[in-house]
Amino acid sequence: MNDEIMFAREDEMEALNAADDAVDSQKYLIFMAGHLKLGVAAEDVVEILNNQVITYLPMVPNFIRGIINMRGQMIPILDICARMGMEAREDDSLVVVINLDDVQLGLLVDGVDQMLDIPKANILPMPANSTQMLVSGMCSLPDGSGTMMVLDCEQLMPNE
Repeated sequence: MNDEIMFAREDEMEALNAADDAVDSQKYLIFMAGHLKLGVAAEDVVEILNNQVITYLPMVPNFIRGIINMRGQMIPILDICARMGMEAREDDSLVVVINLDDVQLGLLVDGVDQMLDIPKANILPMPANSTQMLVSGMCSLPDGSGTMMVLDCEQLMPNE
């Protein structure tokens, strides 16, 4: 009789593991920009850099802070706060490098918060009339620490 109970519990555990595997989720790197928590898909994150020397570039939009040399590759640095219409950052110390269609771009951020696996069903789309926003969705964080806005990385650079 005990063997039957043990096999029943093993079957229950397998069913629970299969249910966990069936949840469609995605990992996000969550970082701070001003008072916002923004998330980018972890698969798009190349590297997080600290204390980089940013070389100023003339005649670029005000949200492009300059470029850095990352192992021989020139990476443009975008001030995410300035790009979103907030006050530009004073500190140039933390850069999240992302990959956009084989082009790398550095995002100047206030701090990196955490990496979370978030079920796709939890991410709500932005309202249809918010086309000027640089976010494509948002969700409440599972640990109760606030709301994450999913950064639409494709819209970071203007199509000019």
